[in-house]
Amino acid sequence: MSTLNYKHLHYFWVVAQEGSITRAAERLDVAVQTISGQLSLLERQLGKALFNSQGRGLVLSDAGRLALGYADQIFQLGDALVDALESSDSESTLRLRAGITDGIPKLLAYRLLSSVTSMPAEVRLICEEGEFEPLLADLALHRLDIVLTDRAAPVGGNLKVFSTRLGDFETGLFGNSALVERYKQDFPHSLNGAPMLLPTRHNALRGRIDRWLEQGNIRPKIVAEFEDSALLTTFGRGGLGLFPAPLALAEQVASQLDAIPLGAMPGVSEQIYAISNERRIRHPAIEVLCNASPQGAAEPRV
Repeated sequence: MSTLNYKHLHYFWVVAQEGSITRAAERLDVAVQTISGQLSLLERQLGKALFNSQGRGLVLSDAGRLALGYADQIFQLGDALVDALESSDSESTLRLRAGITDGIPKLLAYRLLSSVTSMPAEVRLICEEGEFEPLLADLALHRLDIVLTDRAAPVGGNLKVFSTRLGDFETGLFGNSALVERYKQDFPHSLNGAPMLLPTRHNALRGRIDRWLEQGNIRPKIVAEFEDSALLTTFGRGGLGLFPAPLALAEQVASQLDAIPLGAMPGVSEQIYAISNERRIRHPAIEVLCNASPQGAAEPRV
């Protein structure tokens, strides 16, 4: 097969979006015959029919659906390139697009990313929050440079990435002064029946907390469970219950959430990973972030 003609592919992409050659021609401001002819050339080059006729419109064939998936990635990445170049403040400014999974404590994400903002070079940090799988998909499409999450990248598949453990942060229970005063005697046995706010079972930290409670034969009253760590700490600040947080952030938790530590949970820690694309030349800000961690040899995941 000769080199793919991306102009022909773009015409196909627009026709697939519009569902009609006529509407695609109006959108692109070209003649219907131009799109029809170049679409035929693309099908001839690929050796597959990309559309089937259905009434007055067109529907994608099996080959067309496969081609559309790749075309989406190609042209969305092209749009991202143009946007990145147009919106950069200067040639000396680095852009780091970071995805942060919902379950990571936001104070912890700030602490980790602060190593990037203190670089000698000017850095523009763009943060996006979401769920693990969609953020990894955006990483694969190079819409993100790095994903901060509570687990390493999955083994297997076609995604080639680096998983670097940034830290293993000992976790304790926090609460407002009234709750801590009430349950500090005979901790942790005092936690039986105590109101507690926990992450959902999708969060890796939750499994470690559940094991700690089970081993200590502790049965708290779970008042609420949260997918989003920021929402969890908001309810914790309101005094609804005790909640987990990294002990290393006790000062920040006190100042921002008006909560103090009740006690440590031995064996329970918040593990944070940075997942980035495998490249020969890595993003300078990612290098700074990963090297700032004392725990951090990168582990390739293929």
